[in-house]
This record gives sequence, C-alpha cells and structure tokens, in this order.
Amino acid sequence: MLYRVLILCLMAIPSYSQQPNIIYIMSDDHDADAIGIYNKRSVATRNALSLPISTPNMDRIAKEGMRFTNCFVGNSICSPVRATVLTGQHSHLNGIKDNRTPFDGTKITLPKLLKEAGYQTVLIGKWHLHSLPTGFDYWTVFPGQGIYHSTRLISMNNDTIRYNEYATSTLTGKTLDWLKNQRDPSKPFFVMMHHKAPHRNWVPELKWLEVFSKMRIPEPATLYADTAGKGAAFKHQRMSILEDMTLCTDLKIDPQYIMDIPHLKPDSNQIRSYHAFMNWIPEDQRKRMKEIFAERGKLLQQTKPTGKELLRLKYQWYMQDYLACVASVDESVGHILKYLDDSGLANNTMVIYTSDQGFYLGENGWFDKRFMYDVSMQTPLLVKWPGKIKAGSVNTSLVQTIDFAPTMLDVAGVKVPDWMQGLSFKSILTGKQPELPRKELYYRYYEYPIDHYVIPHLGIREKQYKLIYFYTANEWEFYDMKADPTEQKNLIRIPKYQAQIERMKKKLVEVKAKYNDSEPAGELE
Repeated sequence: MLYRVLILCLMAIPSYSQQPNIIYIMSDDHDADAIGIYNKRSVATRNALSLPISTPNMDRIAKEGMRFTNCFVGNSICSPVRATVLTGQHSHLNGIKDNRTPFDGTKITLPKLLKEAGYQTVLIGKWHLHSLPTGFDYWTVFPGQGIYHSTRLISMNNDTIRYNEYATSTLTGKTLDWLKNQRDPSKPFFVMMHHKAPHRNWVPELKWLEVFSKMRIPEPATLYADTAGKGAAFKHQRMSILEDMTLCTDLKIDPQYIMDIPHLKPDSNQIRSYHAFMNWIPEDQRKRMKEIFAERGKLLQQTKPTGKELLRLKYQWYMQDYLACVASVDESVGHILKYLDDSGLANNTMVIYTSDQGFYLGENGWFDKRFMYDVSMQTPLLVKWPGKIKAGSVNTSLVQTIDFAPTMLDVAGVKVPDWMQGLSFKSILTGKQPELPRKELYYRYYEYPIDHYVIPHLGIREKQYKLIYFYTANEWEFYDMKADPTEQKNLIRIPKYQAQIERMKKKLVEVKAKYNDSEPAGELE
C-alpha cells in the first residue's frame, strides 16, 4: 500500500526533465526579407528583389524546423509587441499601445507562469517597457533602446554597467555565460534573448561594415513611388528615406562634408548626436569606420545630389548598414546553436527566432514600420524543436504574436489562461494540425503624431484580402493580397469588390468586439 502511495505521489510531481527548454530569440526591426531563407522567394510575393544577405544560422533553424510565411503582429512598434509576447493579449488589454507607457509589472505574464511550472526564467537584452522586469530569475537589460557600441546593461540591483564591446556580442556572451555557468541543470529553462540590432541607427561591427560597404544593393520596385492617388496616411507619414532619414545620425556621415551644402546641411542636434555615438565606438575601430563613412561624405560633397539621385545613394548606405547589423545577429544565433549542440541540450530545446515586427527596406521609399501594410505587419517566425517538428516544414497559417505565449505554455505543459487572446500553434509544430482555426487577424495602431506621423488605424487581414480603416481621417483602404502583394492599388471604390468590402466591414466590427476592444474608432461605432 505504501509503495502505491509513493508511486502516486511521484506521478503528481512535474517531470522537469521532460519539459523542453525554450530559447526565444527576438531581434528588433528585422524584416523577413533580410533573412536568406525568406528572401529567396517567388517574385509573386511582395518583394521581387533578392538581397545580398546570407543568414546560414537563421536558415538552419528553418531547415531543421518550421518556417511560417503568414506570421503577423497586431501593433507594429517595439513596446506593444513586447507586451503582447509577455501577455498573449492585444495592446488595448495589456495596456501598452505605444512606445512610452510603462508596463505594469504586477501583471501575470508568460515568464511568471513558466516559473510556477518549474522553469528557470531569463531575460537578456532589449526590454524597452519603461519598468524593471518581473517574473525572471535572472535579467539584465539595455537602458531604453540600448546603444550599439560601448554597450550598457542594467543589472538586477538596478546598476547600469558599461561593456566595452558591440551590443550583439555582449548579449551573446551574457546568454552563453548564463547557460554555461548559472543555470540549474535539474530544471528546464526559458530564455528570452532580445537583440538591439538591426534597430535604427544601424551601426554595424567593423568587420561586417567592411563587407557590406562594398556591395550594391538591388532596389525595390517601389523605391521611387510617389503620392499620386494615395490616401492621407500615405502622404502624411514621415518615414521617407529621402526626406526623413538623416545623413549624420542615420547614415554616419561626418557633418564637415555637408555643412556648406544648403539642402543637406544638418541641424545642431544631428551634429551633436553624430559626435556622441562616434565617441562610443572603440578607438581601434573608429578610425577605419570613419574612413568608410567618409567616402559617403566625399561623394555628397562632389555631386551635391537631389531628388532621385540623393534617394538612390541614401538607400544604398542604409541597406549596407542594416544588412551588416543583421550579419552580426546571424553570427550570434550560430553561437547559441553551437552551444546547444556541444552541450547535448539541443535535442530537448525549442529554439524560436523572430522579430518584434517587419520593417521597410526601401519599399514605397520608406524605412520604419507602424503601418498595417504587410511590410511592417508581417514578421519572421522560425522554430526548431528536434524530434517534434518535421525538418524543412513550411506553414501558411495566419499566426500572430498574441499566439506566442499560449504556444510556449502549451509546449511546456502549462494550462493556457482563458484571458489570453491568442491560440496555441503547438499542434501545427508537431504536424497534428495543418492550420489554425482562424480566418482573419486583428490590427490596431495608436501612436500619433510622435516620431513618424503615421495616422491611427485598425483593420483585419485575411489570407487574400485586407481592410484598413484610418479612422481619424475617415478613410478606408482595401487590398487583394493575391493580385497586389505590394499593396499599391487601393480597391475601396472598385465595383467588383464591393460585396467583399461590405462583408469585411461587418467582420471588422465583429472581430473588434470579439477581442473586447471598446475604444471608439470613427464610423465603426
């Protein structure tokens, strides 16, 4: 009898050795088109160009696991997406609608639920939620957005410590140090590894700048798009490479080269910022980096370009720096995968690679994100889980960041709370289900006018059709994503689509209510 009681007691104790470890790697503003395995796609997709980017380590996650082709965010800016991943809720419920509201650390979150289930929980890198992290056994985070060189990290005792190295390297070293020296081997772990790169102002490591500064980057077909026939939101934005990307702070051009060119002359803030971040670069690299960037300044000085010629140059320099930052992140992913292999942890560890949203890489002549258009709404999602996910799988389900927390809880064997708005896609990963039972995704963007003057809007996206309502301007947009993947033709007034448009307008009202979004939105109310 005693033996039977002992067996029953042991059965009631969670078997931590069977719970998979989870490493969640999230970069910042990493568009899927800057990942090799995504970029080499059919020209029928939204991007017909092939970027000169090699990401063998990110590609490895996809080749040994699953690549999602329809993963999207619900509010395409940094803080809201991070809050969504923690809570499994859209912005209006988790409380973070913009990049400035502090996150409420008393909320029940993914790491807190995993910690209760026996996981060691860790956060290293970008936090950007304006409050100290809670629910983690160990954390160290960048202040605000963080900086690329001479990296600073806030420790658990709220001290800020400077590291004389590149941000991506610091983050990688800290993560590996915890995995090797600080974790409890008897417990499963959940590690959130959040990169700064490739966020603005795209300051690469010297070794990668040397490589990419010599490349010519293919231009997207819509780089020179104008505002003719476009709505208020398209015309009102301030995310133009030509008009809004700065030469000194974004493209690292020494002010001395353009001070005497009236239409290129930087203001005092740009000059001050340029010297500040240049001083953060270690001396042994700074001289060579300034030489490379000086070539840009000399070309501007010689040619004094305007209009399309200036846009052409700015696009090249932007993409060279952006892709060089991505190369460092891929190298970091490789270090993590190698450690998992060498330590014997790989077989029981799920590795997720994603970004906090997509990013404009010159499409429409833009940079940044925010819009519900696919370039910014769509985000990469690669998942590797040996023995569970069929290698080389590709899934087309409509997946959203509200689904991340439910999925990781499900993978860990933890009950998903009913207040989470997302769906677990564990059964898709394991091949037991081909699609999520979801026909549309909900999106709502709030932050205005700060930073980029993108007008607030909301909408729904199905696999073929997308409906967007810019409610402060009372303007609707409707796109057929199959016929027009770059979203250049607003079909809202085209007669043959009116039945679909009316159906989706009704569905938008239903979905808004389903997700308990009670905030008014123009004529929808």
